[in-house]
Amino acid sequence: MINKLDHSNEKVGNQIFTVFQSSYKVEAQLINACNFPPLSRSIKDIQNSETLFYGFTENGCLAGIIEIALEGKHLRIDSLTVDPKYFKKGIAGKLISYVLDLFEFTEAIVETAVANEPAIKLYKKHGFAEFKRWTPSHGIQKLAMSLENAQ
Repeated sequence: MINKLDHSNEKVGNQIFTVFQSSYKVEAQLINACNFPPLSRSIKDIQNSETLFYGFTENGCLAGIIEIALEGKHLRIDSLTVDPKYFKKGIAGKLISYVLDLFEFTEAIVETAVANEPAIKLYKKHGFAEFKRWTPSHGIQKLAMSLENAQ
């Protein structure tokens, strides 16, 4: 089941933080990153965020999270994480589909590491196409993908 999460709530913020830490540790290993910026995000950063969080719950446990921002008709996926205990169950795809169906948008954007092939494959499956590559100051090469939504 997917629900909007009240990330400002201390308990919920802690749950989001726990899933982020578990998932991002796996991603850091996958892309061979020693200093992976998402791992430095604190519980307070999550609680104070202006973004929206939606969670996939399985058997009463928070199994996956998508974090988005909606600015006008532009949808931005800021994070998509699945607890490693729930990998390979289609949860990330369900979260993407959920937010793409929930909001009216003209364009959706997401960024990921160039080395994160599973994420790139997943976003392509949902219609996203690469439009930009760059290397930020932290040194992890990234790419941006977009999805046009003709309404």
